Amino acid sequence: MLVSRRNFLRTVGIGAAAGATVPWALGRPVPSVFEPMRPTTPDRFIRLDNNENAYGACRKASAVMNSALSEVNRYPDADYDELTDRIARFHGARPSQVLLGCGSTEILRAAAMAFLGIGKQLVQPSPTFEAIERYTRSVGGDVLSVPLDSKFAHDLGSMRERVSPSTTLVYICNPNNPTGSITPRKNLEAFISGLPVNCHVLIDEAYHHYAGESSMYTSFIDDPIADERIIVCRSFSKVHGLAGLRLGYCIAAPSSIQSMRSYITFGSINSLAVRAAAASLEDRESIRDFVRRNRDERQEFFNQAMARVLKPIDSHTNFVMMNTYHPSEGVIEHFRNENILIGRYFPAMNTYIRVSIGLPEEMQGFWKAWDKLPFAKERRHH
Repeated sequence: MLVSRRNFLRTVGIGAAAGATVPWALGRPVPSVFEPMRPTTPDRFIRLDNNENAYGACRKASAVMNSALSEVNRYPDADYDELTDRIARFHGARPSQVLLGCGSTEILRAAAMAFLGIGKQLVQPSPTFEAIERYTRSVGGDVLSVPLDSKFAHDLGSMRERVSPSTTLVYICNPNNPTGSITPRKNLEAFISGLPVNCHVLIDEAYHHYAGESSMYTSFIDDPIADERIIVCRSFSKVHGLAGLRLGYCIAAPSSIQSMRSYITFGSINSLAVRAAAASLEDRESIRDFVRRNRDERQEFFNQAMARVLKPIDSHTNFVMMNTYHPSEGVIEHFRNENILIGRYFPAMNTYIRVSIGLPEEMQGFWKAWDKLPFAKERRHH
């Protein structure tokens, strides 16, 4: 059975990544399709742990899902092909360049199986999203993890030094999970151009919509380069708000798609996911609204943090990573005791916590719980 992002992250620690360490210490709202009803019973948690879209699915996707319930007894074969075509048109690509997966983790699994194996090597940053590492090890491949640099970007120079003739895949998560940081586009292009011809590059753009367009960041789908080694992965789990339906895709050269396709589980995409994704893809108004609301709440998070003499990592996502200067495991447990779930423990950053951006009242609950920490009122200067 495939492992979803959520279940996978509950069971896998980042510590298996070849022992790499980072060199720096571094009243109830009215429910709608944008704002789900928050928990009302004391045994329910506020969920700030999985980087989900707190506002729900897009308007058009919600309407389509309601109407599609009467047809869940039918296989989604025709809808699958139609969604592939829509994604291709949306990105100015050909259908032969598009591959769908049961969540973006299935795309990562297919890439690992297609391009890695015994005697082959993956190079990745650390910390980062861990799924590709697990899949690499499952096929007998080696993993080399390179710590992020002092700005929490990919240390591309050090990664390039670790690349060898046996390196057949490099993983780039941009913006990066768990740090929320970005690596400049121009640096990535220079890095990719210097890789061996047999080395594919998997760029995970799960948080693309939150990053915005700038001289620092540009998607490799929206502004592609002529390099058939590049595979760009996207997810409907984040800004589209469809995490529970499990759907992701990638854009790549037809030859790469063909290599990966044989490792995609046949019939793994369900009809609700396909129809909701097709509607959500075109719902630009909802996406803009989600991004704006996330940006405003993220800024408010930074305002509240700075008022408490805290300095989170600059985030380009729907979550924030912040140094507590105390063991993070104890901080995570404190929030759990306050009925708030935040991101898991990251051994390479063992005083940091990752907090997903939630609804305004949920974030107020987070800071209320923060202020109950024994060290919360200490004024520290770093």
